[in-house]
Amino acid sequence: MQLVKKAQTAEGTLQIVSNPRVTQTVKLVRLEQFLSLQPSVDAALEKIKST
Repeated sequence: MQLVKKAQTAEGTLQIVSNPRVTQTVKLVRLEQFLSLQPSVDAALEKIKST
């Protein structure tokens, strides 16, 4: 969460590449609204380019 806040303060973004199991766990603890999880590096790079 600290890295997300630092990225936002610097007007940046933090993309996290994760597998389905990690994504499911993050959703269970309701952190998906704060973390930008991506299924692959390519998806993360596309998300950064579109921001």
